[in-house]
Amino acid sequence: MGKPTGFIEFTRKLPHKKPVTDRLKNYDEFVDRFPEEELTKQAARCMNCGTPFCHSNMGCPLGNVIPEFNDAIYRKSWREAYDILTSTNNFPEFTGRICPAPCESACVLGINQPPVTIEEIEKHIIEIAFEKGYVQPRIPNVRTGKKIAVIGSGPAGLAAAVQLNYAGHSVTVFERDDAAGGLLRYGIPDFKLEKWVIARRVELMEKEGVEFRYNANVGVNVSINDLLREYHAIVLSGGSTQPRDLPVPGRELKGVYFAMQFLKQQNKRNAKKNPLANATIESNILHEEILAKEKNVVVIGGGDTGSDCVGTSNRQGAKSVTQFELMPKPPEERTPYMPWPTYPMVLKTSSSHEEGCDRRWAIATKEFISDEKGNVKALKLVDLEWKLADDMRPSRFEEVPGSEREIPCDLVLLAMGFIHPQHNGLLDELEVEYDERGNVKASEKAYQTNIPKIFTAGDMRRGQSLVVWAISEGRECARKVDEFLMGSSLLETKDASLLSLFV
Repeated sequence: MGKPTGFIEFTRKLPHKKPVTDRLKNYDEFVDRFPEEELTKQAARCMNCGTPFCHSNMGCPLGNVIPEFNDAIYRKSWREAYDILTSTNNFPEFTGRICPAPCESACVLGINQPPVTIEEIEKHIIEIAFEKGYVQPRIPNVRTGKKIAVIGSGPAGLAAAVQLNYAGHSVTVFERDDAAGGLLRYGIPDFKLEKWVIARRVELMEKEGVEFRYNANVGVNVSINDLLREYHAIVLSGGSTQPRDLPVPGRELKGVYFAMQFLKQQNKRNAKKNPLANATIESNILHEEILAKEKNVVVIGGGDTGSDCVGTSNRQGAKSVTQFELMPKPPEERTPYMPWPTYPMVLKTSSSHEEGCDRRWAIATKEFISDEKGNVKALKLVDLEWKLADDMRPSRFEEVPGSEREIPCDLVLLAMGFIHPQHNGLLDELEVEYDERGNVKASEKAYQTNIPKIFTAGDMRRGQSLVVWAISEGRECARKVDEFLMGSSLLETKDASLLSLFV
Protein backbone atom coordinates (compact mmCIF):
# COMPACT_ATOMS: atom_id res chain seq x y z
CA MET A 1 0.00 0.00 0.00
CA GLY A 2 1.65 3.21 -1.18
CA LYS A 3 -0.37 5.80 0.76
CA PRO A 4 -2.45 4.74 3.78
CA THR A 5 -4.90 7.61 3.34
CA GLY A 6 -4.98 7.57 -0.47
CA PHE A 7 -8.46 6.09 -0.74
CA ILE A 8 -9.73 8.91 1.50
CA GLU A 9 -7.89 11.77 -0.21
CA PHE A 10 -8.46 10.85 -3.86
CA THR A 11 -11.55 9.84 -5.80
CA ARG A 12 -11.77 7.58 -8.81
CA LYS A 13 -10.98 9.20 -12.14
CA LEU A 14 -10.70 7.88 -15.66
CA PRO A 15 -8.55 9.32 -18.46
CA HIS A 16 -10.05 11.96 -20.71
CA LYS A 17 -11.90 10.74 -23.80
CA LYS A 18 -11.98 12.64 -27.04
CA PRO A 19 -15.35 14.28 -27.81
CA VAL A 20 -17.92 12.11 -29.58
CA THR A 21 -17.93 14.37 -32.64
CA ASP A 22 -14.19 13.86 -33.05
CA ARG A 23 -13.99 10.13 -32.44
CA LEU A 24 -16.85 9.30 -34.83
CA LYS A 25 -14.69 10.64 -37.67
CA ASN A 26 -12.24 7.72 -37.50
CA TYR A 27 -11.57 4.31 -35.97
CA ASP A 28 -8.70 5.36 -33.72
CA GLU A 29 -8.50 4.75 -29.99
CA PHE A 30 -9.81 7.82 -28.21
CA VAL A 31 -8.84 7.42 -24.55
CA ASP A 32 -5.95 9.65 -23.48
CA ARG A 33 -3.21 8.68 -21.03
CA PHE A 34 -3.11 9.79 -17.40
CA PRO A 35 -0.52 12.43 -16.48
CA GLU A 36 2.05 10.88 -14.15
CA GLU A 37 0.69 12.75 -11.12
CA GLU A 38 -2.85 11.48 -11.68
CA LEU A 39 -1.63 7.93 -12.32
CA THR A 40 0.12 7.80 -8.96
CA LYS A 41 -2.98 9.23 -7.25
CA GLN A 42 -5.16 6.51 -8.71
CA ALA A 43 -2.67 3.85 -7.60
CA ALA A 44 -2.63 5.43 -4.13
CA ARG A 45 -6.33 4.63 -3.74
CA CYS A 46 -5.48 0.93 -3.41
CA MET A 47 -5.97 0.32 0.31
CA ASN A 48 -4.43 -2.15 2.75
CA CYS A 49 -7.57 -4.27 2.65
CA GLY A 50 -6.08 -7.39 4.22
CA THR A 51 -7.79 -9.83 1.87
CA PRO A 52 -7.53 -8.47 -1.69
CA PHE A 53 -10.41 -10.11 -3.56
CA CYS A 54 -9.28 -8.34 -6.76
CA HIS A 55 -6.82 -11.12 -7.51
CA SER A 56 -9.00 -14.00 -6.36
CA ASN A 57 -10.97 -16.09 -8.85
CA MET A 58 -13.93 -13.75 -8.27
CA GLY A 59 -11.74 -10.90 -9.45
CA CYS A 60 -8.89 -11.76 -11.81
CA PRO A 61 -8.70 -15.26 -13.34
CA LEU A 62 -5.00 -14.63 -13.95
CA GLY A 63 -4.33 -13.88 -10.30
CA ASN A 64 -2.72 -10.54 -11.14
CA VAL A 65 -0.95 -9.26 -8.01
CA ILE A 66 -2.81 -5.97 -8.08
CA PRO A 67 -2.01 -4.33 -4.70
CA GLU A 68 1.70 -4.87 -5.26
CA PHE A 69 1.85 -3.26 -8.71
CA ASN A 70 -0.32 -0.38 -7.46
CA ASP A 71 2.19 0.19 -4.67
CA ALA A 72 5.05 0.19 -7.19
CA ILE A 73 3.23 2.69 -9.39
CA TYR A 74 2.64 5.01 -6.43
CA ARG A 75 6.40 4.91 -5.75
CA LYS A 76 7.08 5.46 -9.48
CA SER A 77 9.02 2.22 -9.57
CA TRP A 78 8.05 1.51 -13.16
CA ARG A 79 10.29 -1.49 -13.74
CA GLU A 80 9.09 -3.17 -10.56
CA ALA A 81 5.46 -2.60 -11.55
CA TYR A 82 6.14 -4.13 -14.97
CA ASP A 83 7.86 -7.18 -13.49
CA ILE A 84 5.00 -7.79 -11.05
CA LEU A 85 2.29 -7.41 -13.69
CA THR A 86 3.93 -9.63 -16.29
CA SER A 87 4.66 -12.37 -13.78
CA THR A 88 1.01 -13.37 -14.21
CA ASN A 89 -0.22 -11.65 -17.38
CA ASN A 90 1.44 -12.12 -20.77
CA PHE A 91 -0.58 -9.41 -22.53
CA PRO A 92 -1.48 -6.44 -20.29
CA GLU A 93 -1.81 -4.28 -23.40
CA PHE A 94 -4.86 -6.39 -24.38
CA THR A 95 -6.52 -6.76 -20.98
CA GLY A 96 -5.84 -3.10 -20.16
CA ARG A 97 -7.93 -2.10 -23.17
CA ILE A 98 -10.75 -4.63 -23.59
CA CYS A 99 -11.17 -6.60 -20.36
CA PRO A 100 -14.47 -5.83 -18.54
CA ALA A 101 -12.39 -5.69 -15.35
CA PRO A 102 -14.01 -8.19 -12.96
CA CYS A 103 -11.13 -7.24 -10.64
CA GLU A 104 -12.73 -3.83 -10.15
CA SER A 105 -16.07 -5.41 -9.27
CA ALA A 106 -14.27 -7.40 -6.56
CA CYS A 107 -12.25 -4.42 -5.24
CA VAL A 108 -12.74 -4.05 -1.48
CA LEU A 109 -12.86 -0.27 -1.85
CA GLY A 110 -15.85 -0.82 -4.13
CA ILE A 111 -18.02 -1.83 -1.20
CA ASN A 112 -18.84 1.78 -0.41
CA GLN A 113 -16.74 3.86 -2.86
CA PRO A 114 -15.91 3.70 -6.57
CA PRO A 115 -13.28 0.96 -7.02
CA VAL A 116 -9.64 1.46 -7.96
CA THR A 117 -9.04 2.07 -11.70
CA ILE A 118 -7.17 -1.23 -12.02
CA GLU A 119 -7.65 -1.72 -15.75
CA GLU A 120 -6.31 1.72 -16.67
CA ILE A 121 -3.34 1.33 -14.34
CA GLU A 122 -2.56 -2.00 -15.97
CA LYS A 123 -2.58 -0.43 -19.44
CA HIS A 124 -0.35 2.40 -18.27
CA ILE A 125 2.18 -0.02 -16.76
CA ILE A 126 2.73 -1.91 -19.99
CA GLU A 127 2.81 1.18 -22.20
CA ILE A 128 5.33 2.85 -19.90
CA ALA A 129 7.38 -0.36 -19.96
CA PHE A 130 7.47 -0.37 -23.76
CA GLU A 131 8.42 3.32 -23.83
CA LYS A 132 11.23 2.83 -21.30
CA GLY A 133 12.60 -0.23 -23.10
CA TYR A 134 11.82 -2.75 -20.36
CA VAL A 135 10.00 -5.08 -22.77
CA GLN A 136 12.69 -7.13 -24.46
CA PRO A 137 12.66 -10.55 -26.16
CA ARG A 138 13.06 -13.38 -23.65
CA ILE A 139 14.86 -16.14 -25.50
CA PRO A 140 15.45 -19.53 -23.83
CA ASN A 141 19.10 -20.57 -23.65
CA VAL A 142 18.21 -24.24 -24.04
CA ARG A 143 15.78 -25.87 -26.44
CA THR A 144 14.13 -29.17 -25.52
CA GLY A 145 13.83 -30.53 -29.03
CA LYS A 146 10.06 -30.84 -28.64
CA LYS A 147 7.81 -29.35 -31.32
CA ILE A 148 4.34 -28.02 -30.53
CA ALA A 149 1.59 -26.84 -32.89
CA VAL A 150 -0.84 -24.22 -31.60
CA ILE A 151 -3.95 -23.97 -33.76
CA GLY A 152 -5.55 -20.55 -33.43
CA SER A 153 -3.87 -17.25 -32.60
CA GLY A 154 -6.41 -15.63 -30.33
CA PRO A 155 -5.42 -14.67 -26.76
CA ALA A 156 -5.53 -18.30 -25.55
CA GLY A 157 -3.34 -19.54 -28.39
CA LEU A 158 -0.90 -16.66 -28.06
CA ALA A 159 -0.60 -17.19 -24.29
CA ALA A 160 -0.01 -20.92 -24.73
CA ALA A 161 2.59 -20.25 -27.43
CA VAL A 162 4.48 -17.70 -25.31
CA GLN A 163 4.61 -19.95 -22.26
CA LEU A 164 5.62 -23.07 -24.17
CA ASN A 165 8.36 -21.12 -25.93
CA TYR A 166 9.62 -19.88 -22.54
CA ALA A 167 9.83 -23.54 -21.49
CA GLY A 168 12.23 -24.17 -24.39
CA HIS A 169 9.93 -25.92 -26.83
CA SER A 170 9.74 -25.03 -30.52
CA VAL A 171 6.29 -23.58 -31.13
CA THR A 172 4.46 -22.99 -34.41
CA VAL A 173 1.15 -21.11 -34.44
CA PHE A 174 -1.28 -21.92 -37.26
CA GLU A 175 -3.81 -19.20 -38.09
CA ARG A 176 -6.42 -19.54 -40.83
CA ASP A 177 -6.71 -15.76 -41.27
CA ASP A 178 -4.05 -13.56 -42.82
CA ALA A 179 -2.78 -12.13 -39.51
CA ALA A 180 -2.56 -13.13 -35.86
CA GLY A 181 -4.97 -12.18 -33.11
CA GLY A 182 -8.22 -14.06 -33.69
CA LEU A 183 -11.13 -11.93 -32.47
CA LEU A 184 -8.61 -9.39 -31.17
CA ARG A 185 -7.67 -8.79 -34.80
CA TYR A 186 -10.94 -9.09 -36.70
CA GLY A 187 -13.63 -8.95 -34.01
CA ILE A 188 -12.67 -6.11 -31.67
CA PRO A 189 -13.00 -2.72 -33.43
CA ASP A 190 -9.91 -0.58 -33.85
CA PHE A 191 -11.39 2.17 -31.69
CA LYS A 192 -11.10 -0.23 -28.74
CA LEU A 193 -7.87 -1.96 -29.76
CA GLU A 194 -5.70 -0.57 -32.53
CA LYS A 195 -4.02 -3.37 -34.42
CA TRP A 196 -0.47 -2.05 -34.06
CA VAL A 197 -0.79 -3.21 -30.45
CA ILE A 198 -1.20 -6.82 -31.65
CA ALA A 199 1.52 -6.45 -34.29
CA ARG A 200 3.97 -5.16 -31.66
CA ARG A 201 3.38 -8.23 -29.47
CA VAL A 202 3.55 -10.70 -32.37
CA GLU A 203 6.84 -9.18 -33.52
CA LEU A 204 8.22 -9.66 -30.01
CA MET A 205 7.06 -13.29 -29.98
CA GLU A 206 8.75 -13.91 -33.32
CA LYS A 207 12.02 -12.52 -31.95
CA GLU A 208 11.63 -14.91 -29.03
CA GLY A 209 11.41 -17.85 -31.44
CA VAL A 210 7.68 -18.45 -32.01
CA GLU A 211 6.85 -19.19 -35.65
CA PHE A 212 3.56 -18.00 -37.20
CA ARG A 213 1.95 -19.51 -40.29
CA TYR A 214 -0.94 -17.55 -41.76
CA ASN A 215 -3.69 -18.56 -44.18
CA ALA A 216 -3.13 -22.00 -42.67
CA ASN A 217 -6.55 -23.58 -42.24
CA VAL A 218 -5.83 -26.90 -40.57
CA GLY A 219 -8.04 -29.56 -42.08
CA VAL A 220 -8.40 -27.60 -45.32
CA ASN A 221 -5.02 -26.53 -46.72
CA VAL A 222 -2.92 -27.95 -43.88
CA SER A 223 -3.04 -31.71 -43.32
CA ILE A 224 -4.12 -32.86 -39.87
CA ASN A 225 -2.19 -36.09 -40.29
CA ASP A 226 0.98 -34.16 -41.09
CA LEU A 227 0.65 -32.22 -37.83
CA LEU A 228 0.03 -35.39 -35.85
CA ARG A 229 3.19 -36.91 -37.31
CA GLU A 230 5.43 -33.84 -37.07
CA TYR A 231 4.54 -32.39 -33.66
CA HIS A 232 4.91 -33.86 -30.19
CA ALA A 233 1.80 -32.04 -28.95
CA ILE A 234 -1.02 -29.96 -30.41
CA VAL A 235 -2.97 -27.19 -28.68
CA LEU A 236 -6.46 -26.45 -30.03
CA SER A 237 -7.29 -22.81 -29.30
CA GLY A 238 -9.56 -21.86 -32.17
CA GLY A 239 -12.18 -20.14 -30.04
CA SER A 240 -15.96 -20.33 -29.95
CA THR A 241 -16.74 -19.23 -33.47
CA GLN A 242 -20.25 -20.43 -34.29
CA PRO A 243 -22.71 -17.54 -33.80
CA ARG A 244 -26.14 -18.02 -32.28
CA ASP A 245 -28.74 -17.60 -35.03
CA LEU A 246 -32.29 -16.24 -34.95
CA PRO A 247 -34.48 -18.69 -36.90
CA VAL A 248 -37.58 -16.57 -37.52
CA PRO A 249 -39.43 -15.96 -40.79
CA GLY A 250 -37.41 -13.79 -43.16
CA ARG A 251 -34.00 -14.79 -41.77
CA GLU A 252 -32.79 -15.43 -45.34
CA LEU A 253 -33.39 -11.84 -46.46
CA LYS A 254 -30.59 -9.66 -47.72
CA GLY A 255 -29.62 -7.22 -44.99
CA VAL A 256 -29.64 -9.71 -42.09
CA TYR A 257 -26.11 -10.67 -41.03
CA PHE A 258 -24.10 -11.99 -38.14
CA ALA A 259 -22.29 -9.30 -36.19
CA MET A 260 -18.84 -10.76 -36.84
CA GLN A 261 -19.36 -10.65 -40.60
CA PHE A 262 -19.99 -6.91 -40.25
CA LEU A 263 -17.18 -6.19 -37.77
CA LYS A 264 -14.59 -8.26 -39.62
CA GLN A 265 -15.23 -6.41 -42.87
CA GLN A 266 -14.65 -3.03 -41.24
CA ASN A 267 -11.47 -4.18 -39.53
CA LYS A 268 -10.20 -5.37 -42.90
CA ARG A 269 -11.01 -2.00 -44.44
CA ASN A 270 -9.10 -0.27 -41.68
CA ALA A 271 -6.13 -2.52 -42.48
CA LYS A 272 -6.39 -1.61 -46.21
CA LYS A 273 -7.38 -5.18 -47.08
CA ASN A 274 -10.15 -6.69 -49.17
CA PRO A 275 -13.16 -6.79 -46.82
CA LEU A 276 -14.61 -9.83 -48.60
CA ALA A 277 -11.48 -11.99 -48.30
CA ASN A 278 -12.17 -15.08 -46.14
CA ALA A 279 -15.53 -13.60 -45.14
CA THR A 280 -17.13 -16.88 -44.14
CA ILE A 281 -19.23 -18.13 -41.28
CA GLU A 282 -19.44 -21.91 -41.71
CA SER A 283 -20.72 -22.33 -45.29
CA ASN A 284 -22.14 -18.81 -45.63
CA ILE A 285 -19.95 -16.92 -48.06
CA LEU A 286 -20.56 -13.21 -48.37
CA HIS A 287 -20.43 -11.75 -51.86
CA GLU A 288 -21.35 -8.22 -50.85
CA GLU A 289 -20.01 -5.62 -48.48
CA ILE A 290 -22.03 -4.77 -45.37
CA LEU A 291 -22.29 -1.04 -44.77
CA ALA A 292 -24.51 0.91 -42.37
CA LYS A 293 -24.28 4.29 -44.11
CA GLU A 294 -27.68 6.04 -44.33
CA LYS A 295 -29.44 2.93 -43.03
CA ASN A 296 -31.73 2.23 -40.10
CA VAL A 297 -29.65 -0.32 -38.22
CA VAL A 298 -31.01 -2.75 -35.64
CA VAL A 299 -28.54 -4.65 -33.47
CA ILE A 300 -30.07 -7.72 -31.82
CA GLY A 301 -28.10 -8.58 -28.68
CA GLY A 302 -27.10 -6.42 -25.75
CA GLY A 303 -23.56 -7.60 -25.01
CA ASP A 304 -20.11 -6.30 -25.92
CA THR A 305 -20.34 -7.51 -29.53
CA GLY A 306 -23.61 -5.65 -29.95
CA SER A 307 -22.00 -2.53 -28.49
CA ASP A 308 -19.15 -2.87 -31.00
CA CYS A 309 -21.72 -3.00 -33.81
CA VAL A 310 -23.28 0.21 -32.46
CA GLY A 311 -19.96 2.07 -32.47
CA THR A 312 -19.02 0.80 -35.93
CA SER A 313 -22.45 1.64 -37.40
CA ASN A 314 -22.23 5.20 -36.10
CA ARG A 315 -18.77 5.61 -37.62
CA GLN A 316 -20.07 4.35 -40.95
CA GLY A 317 -22.79 7.03 -40.91
CA ALA A 318 -25.93 5.09 -40.01
CA LYS A 319 -29.23 6.99 -40.15
CA SER A 320 -30.29 5.45 -36.85
CA VAL A 321 -29.02 2.70 -34.54
CA THR A 322 -31.32 0.68 -32.29
CA GLN A 323 -30.19 -2.12 -30.00
CA PHE A 324 -32.57 -4.81 -28.75
CA GLU A 325 -32.05 -7.08 -25.77
CA LEU A 326 -34.27 -10.07 -24.97
CA MET A 327 -33.69 -9.72 -21.23
CA PRO A 328 -35.24 -6.98 -19.07
CA LYS A 329 -33.30 -3.82 -18.29
CA PRO A 330 -30.77 -4.54 -15.52
CA PRO A 331 -30.60 -2.45 -12.35
CA GLU A 332 -28.08 0.40 -12.23
CA GLU A 333 -26.59 -0.73 -8.90
CA ARG A 334 -26.05 -3.99 -7.03
CA THR A 335 -29.10 -5.58 -5.45
CA PRO A 336 -29.17 -7.90 -2.40
CA TYR A 337 -29.06 -10.74 -4.93
CA MET A 338 -25.75 -9.46 -6.38
CA PRO A 339 -23.57 -9.29 -3.25
CA TRP A 340 -20.03 -8.00 -3.38
CA PRO A 341 -17.55 -9.39 -4.50
CA THR A 342 -19.52 -11.31 -7.15
CA TYR A 343 -19.63 -9.86 -10.65
CA PRO A 344 -22.82 -7.75 -10.75
CA MET A 345 -25.31 -8.00 -13.59
CA VAL A 346 -25.97 -4.26 -13.64
CA LEU A 347 -26.64 -1.83 -16.47
CA LYS A 348 -23.50 -1.15 -18.51
CA THR A 349 -23.25 1.85 -20.79
CA SER A 350 -20.30 1.60 -23.14
CA SER A 351 -18.54 4.40 -24.98
CA SER A 352 -20.37 3.25 -28.13
CA HIS A 353 -23.71 3.74 -26.42
CA GLU A 354 -22.62 7.24 -25.44
CA GLU A 355 -22.06 7.99 -29.12
CA GLY A 356 -25.71 7.46 -29.98
CA CYS A 357 -28.06 4.49 -29.70
CA ASP A 358 -31.70 3.77 -28.88
CA ARG A 359 -31.51 0.89 -26.40
CA ARG A 360 -34.57 -1.25 -25.76
CA TRP A 361 -35.01 -4.18 -23.38
CA ALA A 362 -37.43 -7.13 -23.13
CA ILE A 363 -37.98 -7.20 -26.90
CA ALA A 364 -38.38 -10.29 -29.11
CA THR A 365 -38.13 -10.30 -32.90
CA LYS A 366 -40.97 -12.23 -34.52
CA GLU A 367 -40.23 -11.72 -38.21
CA PHE A 368 -37.98 -9.99 -40.74
CA ILE A 369 -40.17 -8.29 -43.34
CA SER A 370 -39.14 -8.06 -46.99
CA ASP A 371 -39.51 -5.41 -49.63
CA GLU A 372 -40.28 -6.32 -53.25
CA LYS A 373 -36.57 -6.99 -53.98
CA GLY A 374 -35.91 -9.42 -51.14
CA ASN A 375 -34.23 -6.88 -48.85
CA VAL A 376 -35.21 -6.49 -45.22
CA LYS A 377 -37.32 -3.36 -44.76
CA ALA A 378 -38.83 -3.81 -41.29
CA LEU A 379 -38.93 -5.97 -38.18
CA LYS A 380 -42.00 -7.34 -36.46
CA LEU A 381 -41.48 -7.08 -32.69
CA VAL A 382 -43.26 -7.90 -29.49
CA ASP A 383 -42.70 -6.75 -25.89
CA LEU A 384 -41.96 -9.34 -23.23
CA GLU A 385 -43.01 -9.57 -19.60
CA TRP A 386 -40.45 -11.46 -17.54
CA LYS A 387 -41.31 -13.55 -14.49
CA LEU A 388 -38.70 -13.59 -11.74
CA ALA A 389 -37.40 -16.61 -9.88
CA ASP A 390 -36.89 -16.71 -6.10
CA ASP A 391 -33.43 -15.16 -6.48
CA MET A 392 -35.01 -12.28 -8.43
CA ARG A 393 -33.42 -13.34 -11.67
CA PRO A 394 -35.56 -13.41 -14.83
CA SER A 395 -36.59 -17.03 -15.39
CA ARG A 396 -39.35 -17.07 -18.04
CA PHE A 397 -41.27 -14.61 -20.14
CA GLU A 398 -44.64 -14.09 -21.75
CA GLU A 399 -45.46 -11.92 -24.73
CA VAL A 400 -47.39 -8.79 -23.87
CA PRO A 401 -50.79 -8.96 -25.61
CA GLY A 402 -51.35 -6.22 -28.16
CA SER A 403 -47.67 -5.10 -28.20
CA GLU A 404 -46.82 -6.56 -31.61
CA ARG A 405 -45.68 -3.90 -34.05
CA GLU A 406 -43.33 -3.16 -36.95
CA ILE A 407 -40.37 -0.81 -37.12
CA PRO A 408 -38.43 0.21 -40.25
CA CYS A 409 -35.03 -1.40 -40.67
CA ASP A 410 -32.51 -1.66 -43.51
CA LEU A 411 -29.75 -3.60 -41.76
CA VAL A 412 -29.97 -6.22 -39.00
CA LEU A 413 -26.88 -7.36 -37.09
CA LEU A 414 -27.23 -10.52 -35.00
CA ALA A 415 -25.01 -10.20 -31.93
CA MET A 416 -26.44 -12.87 -29.66
CA GLY A 417 -23.20 -14.59 -28.72
CA PHE A 418 -21.57 -17.83 -29.79
CA ILE A 419 -22.65 -21.40 -29.11
CA HIS A 420 -19.51 -23.51 -29.58
CA PRO A 421 -16.44 -23.97 -31.82
CA GLN A 422 -16.77 -24.97 -35.45
CA HIS A 423 -17.15 -28.76 -35.55
CA ASN A 424 -16.97 -29.54 -39.24
CA GLY A 425 -13.45 -29.84 -40.55
CA LEU A 426 -10.63 -29.96 -38.03
CA LEU A 427 -12.48 -31.09 -34.89
CA ASP A 428 -14.68 -33.70 -36.53
CA GLU A 429 -11.74 -35.13 -38.46
CA LEU A 430 -9.70 -35.40 -35.27
CA GLU A 431 -12.68 -37.13 -33.62
CA VAL A 432 -12.23 -35.21 -30.38
CA GLU A 433 -15.04 -35.56 -27.88
CA TYR A 434 -17.47 -32.72 -27.19
CA ASP A 435 -19.13 -31.77 -23.92
CA GLU A 436 -22.87 -31.24 -23.51
CA ARG A 437 -22.57 -27.67 -24.85
CA GLY A 438 -20.64 -28.67 -27.96
CA ASN A 439 -17.24 -27.46 -26.73
CA VAL A 440 -14.12 -29.62 -26.96
CA LYS A 441 -14.17 -31.85 -23.90
CA ALA A 442 -11.18 -31.47 -21.58
CA SER A 443 -10.99 -31.01 -17.84
CA GLU A 444 -9.72 -27.82 -16.23
CA LYS A 445 -7.14 -29.88 -14.39
CA ALA A 446 -5.59 -31.49 -17.48
CA TYR A 447 -6.69 -29.49 -20.57
CA GLN A 448 -6.21 -32.79 -22.40
CA THR A 449 -8.69 -34.15 -24.93
CA ASN A 450 -9.54 -37.82 -25.48
CA ILE A 451 -6.49 -37.90 -27.78
CA PRO A 452 -3.46 -37.84 -25.41
CA LYS A 453 -1.19 -35.54 -27.41
CA ILE A 454 -3.95 -33.04 -28.19
CA PHE A 455 -4.82 -30.32 -25.68
CA THR A 456 -7.32 -27.48 -25.79
CA ALA A 457 -7.74 -24.08 -24.13
CA GLY A 458 -9.77 -20.91 -24.21
CA ASP A 459 -13.27 -20.48 -25.58
CA MET A 460 -12.94 -23.71 -27.54
CA ARG A 461 -12.86 -25.56 -24.21
CA ARG A 462 -14.85 -23.42 -21.76
CA GLY A 463 -17.22 -21.64 -24.14
CA GLN A 464 -17.58 -17.96 -24.91
CA SER A 465 -15.81 -15.98 -22.21
CA LEU A 466 -13.54 -13.02 -21.41
CA VAL A 467 -10.10 -12.21 -22.79
CA VAL A 468 -8.62 -12.55 -19.31
CA TRP A 469 -10.02 -16.09 -19.05
CA ALA A 470 -8.58 -16.94 -22.48
CA ILE A 471 -5.09 -15.85 -21.40
CA SER A 472 -5.43 -17.78 -18.14
CA GLU A 473 -6.54 -20.89 -20.03
CA GLY A 474 -3.62 -20.61 -22.45
CA ARG A 475 -1.12 -20.33 -19.60
CA GLU A 476 -2.58 -23.26 -17.66
CA CYS A 477 -2.81 -25.41 -20.77
CA ALA A 478 0.84 -24.67 -21.59
CA ARG A 479 1.86 -25.89 -18.15
CA LYS A 480 0.00 -29.17 -18.69
CA VAL A 481 1.56 -29.65 -22.12
CA ASP A 482 5.00 -29.03 -20.62
CA GLU A 483 4.32 -31.64 -17.92
CA PHE A 484 3.11 -34.09 -20.56
CA LEU A 485 6.28 -33.68 -22.59
CA MET A 486 8.88 -33.32 -19.83
CA GLY A 487 7.38 -35.00 -16.75
CA SER A 488 7.42 -31.76 -14.75
CA SER A 489 7.20 -28.05 -15.49
CA LEU A 490 8.99 -24.91 -14.46
CA LEU A 491 5.88 -23.11 -15.67
CA GLU A 492 4.21 -24.08 -12.40
CA THR A 493 6.16 -21.26 -10.74
CA LYS A 494 6.05 -17.52 -11.29
CA ASP A 495 7.78 -16.31 -14.43
CA ALA A 496 10.45 -14.77 -12.22
CA SER A 497 11.68 -18.28 -11.51
CA LEU A 498 12.41 -18.68 -15.21
CA LEU A 499 14.76 -15.74 -15.50
CA SER A 500 17.84 -17.94 -15.43
CA LEU A 501 16.68 -19.56 -18.69
CA PHE A 502 16.76 -16.31 -20.65
CA VAL A 503 19.40 -14.15 -22.25
